[in-house]
Amino acid sequence: MNLKVIKHYLIIALAIVTVGCGNSKDKEAIEIINKTIERAGGEVVANAKINFKFRDHYYSATRQSGRYSLEKCENPSCSGTRDVITNDGFKRYVKGKEIKLPDSLKTKYGNSVNSVHYFAMLPFGLDASSVHKEMVGESQIKGEWYYKVKVTFDENGGGDDFQDEYMYWINKTNYTIDYLAYNYEVNEGGTRFREAYNAREVNGIRFVDYNNYKPKEQFPALETLDSLFINGDLELLSKIELEEVTVTPCPSC
Repeated sequence: MNLKVIKHYLIIALAIVTVGCGNSKDKEAIEIINKTIERAGGEVVANAKINFKFRDHYYSATRQSGRYSLEKCENPSCSGTRDVITNDGFKRYVKGKEIKLPDSLKTKYGNSVNSVHYFAMLPFGLDASSVHKEMVGESQIKGEWYYKVKVTFDENGGGDDFQDEYMYWINKTNYTIDYLAYNYEVNEGGTRFREAYNAREVNGIRFVDYNNYKPKEQFPALETLDSLFINGDLELLSKIELEEVTVTPCPSC
């Protein structure tokens, strides 16, 4: 997960994008993404407190009226190390006291916080103005038909890694993201393909877990990842599982 995507994810004032859509395919992709965000409970996400556990850490996100706070703690009470990103930037606390950090570590630790929150809440944030959507086709996976939507980013406002690319397989019947793939450039770069499972709804928000796969080739074309998956040519690296999920809509949050 890279800083460029993080910046897009932190854009809370979401709107239906009407710029950058120079042809009917782009308009179609925008409409599909908007329906997908609505189906996943985007309006609830934008004004709620969400808690979950991922592996050995505890995460909390509060968003209300354009303000946000994204947190990562090492224990349920957040009494140890607590990393927080708000509209004002990143801060680390240890036993309740703020720790001064160099910018390089702020970026590193902030990246860690945001990567988990970003993937946990997809497709929230994909209708930001600097996110470009393109309809590249359709495909069938396990008997279901999917729209294939490619996502790229503006250089202006897209962050240092604006060149990264994402692909989403969106179910044509219920507008859910059942598969996604992305190329990333950090740490020598690579490609990942994720298969969603254990879909459930908590207080109006759709959550999923993922099987996380790696292709044999470092940077295959993203539109080929579904074929590689179907043919069994991907290696299962890990499982991305969210536990103890709770959602409290604001203003009760």
